[in-house]
Amino acid sequence: MRLEIDGNEIETKPGRTVLTAAREHGFEIPTLCFHEALEPFAACRLCMVEVDAGRGWQLVASCAYPCAEDLKVRTHSEPVLRSRRTTVELLMASASEVPVIRQLAEQLGVDSPRFNMEADDCILCGLCVRACAEIVGVSAISVINRGIDKKVSTPFLIASNECIECGTCVLICPTGAIQLEDIIGGKTDVHTWESEFDAQECRICGQNHSFTDHEILRVEDEPVPERALDRSQS
Repeated sequence: MRLEIDGNEIETKPGRTVLTAAREHGFEIPTLCFHEALEPFAACRLCMVEVDAGRGWQLVASCAYPCAEDLKVRTHSEPVLRSRRTTVELLMASASEVPVIRQLAEQLGVDSPRFNMEADDCILCGLCVRACAEIVGVSAISVINRGIDKKVSTPFLIASNECIECGTCVLICPTGAIQLEDIIGGKTDVHTWESEFDAQECRICGQNHSFTDHEILRVEDEPVPERALDRSQS
């Protein structure tokens, strides 16, 4: 399959999205809600590009838009950059101190947002929720409420025994809104319930996960990789 990205003709396999094909050929497109192990979600809207499939140019989310024969793509046109700047401004309105947001703002030339919201590092990208469902397979958390009240929590705010305390939500969070210490040692900043349910077996590694040690995350008697500990102490 042939298509054109920023004036360059490339070849890709059927079934690829524009984002995947672009990155495979060295074209940079920013994302916050995308992860290779998860289904496309198109929540953050940072990956917007212009495409022309024969009906004129239009803005689309590249993470969810499928490649097509003779498709033309613009990754850094003025409409694309304007859309990304607006998105970053909205993210900065509540998460201006988050390093990844500040880096994106600097790259796009956004000095300060025109909007103000209550400070919140969670940008509702949905990565933690989707990873819990698609990778871990338990769906212990979800996005609840609507509008400005939308947040990540347990379904119906009811205590759940589905959480196996694996820490996947911590490791996949792009902004650090979920920290390891938030879900270990009985602290309930993220999982806002008290539970005495036994740890369950992870369907990925097949081991029982335990967060009972306040100093270190353990999988049975083996320590978690250093990157997880580094993330929790940052």
